[in-house]
Amino acid sequence: MNNGREKAREVTDIAVNKLYVRYMISLRCKTIVKNELDKLNIRYAILEYGAIEFFEVISSEKISKLKENLLTFGLLLMNQYESKLIDRIIITIFEVVHSFDELPKLKYSEIIANNLIEANESVLKIFSEVVGMSVIQFIVIQKVERIKELLIYESMSLSDICNKLNYKNEEQLIAQFKKYTGLTPADYISYRNERLRIKSAFPDRIKE
Repeated sequence: MNNGREKAREVTDIAVNKLYVRYMISLRCKTIVKNELDKLNIRYAILEYGAIEFFEVISSEKISKLKENLLTFGLLLMNQYESKLIDRIIITIFEVVHSFDELPKLKYSEIIANNLIEANESVLKIFSEVVGMSVIQFIVIQKVERIKELLIYESMSLSDICNKLNYKNEEQLIAQFKKYTGLTPADYISYRNERLRIKSAFPDRIKE
């Protein structure tokens, strides 16, 4: 009898850690998702880039109910397979941009294809609907974050950063950096240095 119950539990419970939600790209959408999760008494966290992290084993009934409820708001809970594809794209981009000593001289479409065979146009479209931006935009934002790190923590010159991150020239790097931060690299360094100066003068008032 116990074995039968255990098998039945395996069928009805889903060991899922993370699922992505398509179109959850605004604060209001996230609030809706939170409300629906709370109604079902699910322990969770809303992560960046449209993901829900589950802190417990979820019954298939609850997953189905959550998906049904979200659909009424135009939000689509993705299945495990689709979620893993999106996760793999994000992880691949992070690994390439933030972990490689120098970015490989390949198109990003080639890099993604080498790491994820299923990354076809359909999956990349879903990525945009989940994350709220195209893969190219996501890559550029990660490159800008890497530039910040190289400027601040490694004090690299723009010329060296261009070589490391495969920019054609400093003008292209500066233009892209300013587009996504509103600052030139030089302004960014000055802004952060001034913030650190003020923080050292008033350590109890300003937090990082």
